[in-house]
Amino acid sequence: MNWTAVSFDWNQVRAFWATAEEGSFSAAARALDLTQPTLGRQVAGLEDALGVTLFERAGRSLALTEAGRELLVHTRAMGEAAQHISLTASGASRAIEGLVRITAADVMCHTLLPPLVAEIRRAAPGIEIDIVADNAITDLTRRDADIAIRHVRPVQPDLTAKLVQEAKGRLYAATSYLEEKGRPRTLQALAGYDFISFGDVPLMISFLNEMGIPVTPANLRVGSKNGTVAWELVRQGLGLALMNEDIGTTTPGIEAVFPDDPPITYPVWLVTHRELHTSRRIRLVYDMLAAGLSRKAS
Repeated sequence: MNWTAVSFDWNQVRAFWATAEEGSFSAAARALDLTQPTLGRQVAGLEDALGVTLFERAGRSLALTEAGRELLVHTRAMGEAAQHISLTASGASRAIEGLVRITAADVMCHTLLPPLVAEIRRAAPGIEIDIVADNAITDLTRRDADIAIRHVRPVQPDLTAKLVQEAKGRLYAATSYLEEKGRPRTLQALAGYDFISFGDVPLMISFLNEMGIPVTPANLRVGSKNGTVAWELVRQGLGLALMNEDIGTTTPGIEAVFPDDPPITYPVWLVTHRELHTSRRIRLVYDMLAAGLSRKAS
């Protein structure tokens, strides 16, 4: 190994990688929790050290040069190796203390997770919990979180998943809305009702259509990417929405649209990186979440 040939600064490489992935200095600085001038100096330092130009400005955005594109391939490989080292070191920790990040959809973070986190804190006061409320599928392999609660089983080989619940959901509406609009008797009658969208409208329309509910974009004129906000819109009598049965039955002023029909079922997966699963603090949190979510399903 020619050690003298390895002369660049990893922080500079990381700054370049983040800028290439995020698309701008400002976004990369936010991702790395740096100031924009500091990040810019790190990228410039790497360019000086290598003697190449890595970015060109294209209007308000940045474009990789040919040298930048070539370097990015190697940088990603280095980043994956660095993440693997971090995961291995974290997984080797034997102390039941420290930070554990849990990510889940915002509605679950708001309603179901807080009592489970309270149980975990009582059992292990040394553990710190950071809840990341995000409806997007978080990348655990990049350490965006330590544990994820998902409705889709992950396919990455480095992740381990446990089916902890077959959750139940129903179509709900405010009693005030149904009293004004009338209670529908069939799914086809819902073509004349308002719906509240959660996030991706075309995806939601497709899902409702597959259920036999004949809605179009005209039915979804109010919504939010934030599930908690969308549920409050339902509570205010602005339309119908699908919701977890535990939440729907405990929200005042809300009722099931078809209470006599069987509920919709969907899986709840608890996911972590297979190496983090050997960490005592992550294993404890993982097992307590699994027990708590399984208990709610019974």
